[in-house]
Amino acid sequence: MTAFPSEPLHYTLEGPDHAPVLVLSNSLGTSLSMWQRQAEALRSTWRVLRYDTRGHGASAVTGLAADAAFSLDRLGQDVIDLLDRLQIERAHFCGISMGGITGLWLGVHAPQRLLSLTVANSAARIGNAETWNARAQQVTQHGMAALAAGAPARWFTPDFCARAPDLVKAMTDALAASSANGYAACCRALAEADLRQQIDGITLPTLLIAGAHDPVTTVDDARFMHARIAGAHYVEVPASHLSNIEAAAPFTAALAAFLG
Repeated sequence: MTAFPSEPLHYTLEGPDHAPVLVLSNSLGTSLSMWQRQAEALRSTWRVLRYDTRGHGASAVTGLAADAAFSLDRLGQDVIDLLDRLQIERAHFCGISMGGITGLWLGVHAPQRLLSLTVANSAARIGNAETWNARAQQVTQHGMAALAAGAPARWFTPDFCARAPDLVKAMTDALAASSANGYAACCRALAEADLRQQIDGITLPTLLIAGAHDPVTTVDDARFMHARIAGAHYVEVPASHLSNIEAAAPFTAALAAFLG
């Protein structure tokens, strides 16, 4: 595991003091704000803990070099460190995309810290090393603007982009203004992350949510996990990659039903 300054992650914690904790983990290139709809719906029943993944939002790493590389181990350990910091012994965990594979890592390596696992729009192996390393090089050399311009086609269906242009613009503007080095370091983590041979050891109650129109982490990726995680529940929602935003109501309903 690469060593980085142990700067605490930025987080928000909302809900009744003694309610079960639900951790929400963001996707690559976003922040904890992506979970606003879920937090609003669930914080009356659950203690909702949202955090900015390392290198994202307000969880920047001081002095991060352009060629820095995080690891999936680091991203997973960050969650454990945050739970320790807040004196939370066990929590439900829901992550999307990069947050989803972080959840898989926790399910494999630290199941004793979780009550359940929800993995949305993710995969045990997201893409390939060549693509991720090329993207990391692109943003460190040329900045985030070009990447942000292409994000709507990766994140949302054309129909949603037409229905919610202000929301889509706000998210792409935030991506354009985000840390290129932080984004690249997470790309390099995803380049090496491969849990395909380990997820069959996950025994936690697990929910898999797929976007029916997701070109990034496909329905087939979700079905691969479903076939290998014993007893996992599978839900498909009418959305592309950021399904918790595009299909917020069915996503939140599926999560709430699973959590009980």
